[in-house]
Amino acid sequence: MLDGLMMDWPLTLTHFLDRARRIHGGSRIVTRTADGTHRTTFAEWAARTERLASALSKLGVRPGDRVATLCWNSHEHFEVYFAAPCMGAVLHTINFRLFPEQIIHIMNHAEDRVVFVHASVWPLFEKLRPHLPTVRHVVFVNDAGAAAAGQVPPDTIEYEALLATGDASYAWPDLEERTAAGLCYTSGTTGHPKGCLYSHRALVLHTLGVGNCRLDLTDHDTVLSIVPMFHVNAWGLPFGAAMTGFNLVFPGRFMTPDDLADLIEAERVTYVGGVPTIVGGIYQALKQRPRDVSSVRMMTVGGSALSRALLEGFERDFGVTVIQGWGMTELSPVGTISSLKRDMASWSREDQVKVRLKQGLPLPCVETRIVADDGTELPWDGEATGELQVRGPWVIREYYQEPRSAESFDDGWFRTGDIASIDPEGYVQLVDRAKDLVKSGGEWISSVDLENVIMGHPQVAEAAVIAVAHPKWTERPLACVVARQPGLTREDLTAYLQGKVADWWIPDDVVFLESLPKTSVGKFDKKVLRDRYQGHAWPAP
Repeated sequence: MLDGLMMDWPLTLTHFLDRARRIHGGSRIVTRTADGTHRTTFAEWAARTERLASALSKLGVRPGDRVATLCWNSHEHFEVYFAAPCMGAVLHTINFRLFPEQIIHIMNHAEDRVVFVHASVWPLFEKLRPHLPTVRHVVFVNDAGAAAAGQVPPDTIEYEALLATGDASYAWPDLEERTAAGLCYTSGTTGHPKGCLYSHRALVLHTLGVGNCRLDLTDHDTVLSIVPMFHVNAWGLPFGAAMTGFNLVFPGRFMTPDDLADLIEAERVTYVGGVPTIVGGIYQALKQRPRDVSSVRMMTVGGSALSRALLEGFERDFGVTVIQGWGMTELSPVGTISSLKRDMASWSREDQVKVRLKQGLPLPCVETRIVADDGTELPWDGEATGELQVRGPWVIREYYQEPRSAESFDDGWFRTGDIASIDPEGYVQLVDRAKDLVKSGGEWISSVDLENVIMGHPQVAEAAVIAVAHPKWTERPLACVVARQPGLTREDLTAYLQGKVADWWIPDDVVFLESLPKTSVGKFDKKVLRDRYQGHAWPAP
């Protein structure tokens, strides 16, 4: 076989760092802080990142060591995002909203050596610290502003003091592209969280793939980075910013819908991405107190299904296009993005919306298939449903320090646990998580589809549907609803659903709550709801 005569140039994040410094040095990084707003440029960020890597090297961090963060989205966190992997260490971002025992397990399983902790997270970390035998150094990052200046906990290193020990010029090592760069753990809804260890090659290819998926983010954009940097690489936006040069706006710990809406207006944000609960909160904040959001051209929703009400509401009321994506921690994380193909421009509005509410087309280099229970691959006809499986250069082949199991991997494919269909055009549509389907009288009901229809009711703020045991039908759907104002009844919702879903899909009961429980990343926590309503007393027929 004849080899191609091309350079074997390693795909490493160091290239993005150098590109940001040389080509996009004037692009801005804005962080909301306790004292106002911190502003810097990519050139200044790159210089500080270089000093940080030098300081970490002097501290004893060696190639392969895990460098952990318990931090909000901020310019300091962005510095660690590149300093650690580009010096050959492994960036380990930790979701500090997990249960303490889960965080302890994660940090000990990863054998973290150094941990960066924001001041606002310190009360949590202080309780964890005695249970972390592998941690050698703790770096304290002050996000409390002047109120906490000089209040550095004992046996810690203040971030700026650490930075001051670094040299202005640091010789970045030549890394092999398959060198480990990042480590993220799953949310751990069942059992202990599992680690996904990303290589430089995977993260570079993921960044290139997302950059080619019709988001059209350029150095003319200003991106509000809502997705936590401790959650699946903030959807890859930090790496995309370094590659592309768009401005980054970090909200820090100021994550209320009003805070985010204010930032959009103040910084003339052009692109926003987040889970539906956060994006829906921004929509309500804008409705209650209008701001000038005319700069925003696009929002991306992921993490759970985009409702038609949210898609149409932003377009109708604010002229903002909302698109949907799908991914998982195991995919680095993006797998699909939903956008219309060229020949769909002439389709009716209704047909276009139906496509846009699907999870979308796989990114370049990601392959998808759906598989029946017996292992048979199912057709792309938009009708057949089976487990969605994926493979590609940024999909994990096994979990970190875990035996490979048939439960998660199937002959080179990753088993997502999502039930989906794929239409003839290649669009993936999730029906449900396997564990969230409702099996009523031997037939399946999609909780996702039912939730989206319920969310269309003008008086519904949030809705989650769960399966609850039923004496006659094995399971029936129970709707858990947050109303926008008092007065909404079960009968109102039942009447609303008539004709919009099959009669046998209509929930046998509705419970009204002040708020729905959410996971650490803002998704509805159906496990909590299932536990709460186990043995629910159904109303008489």
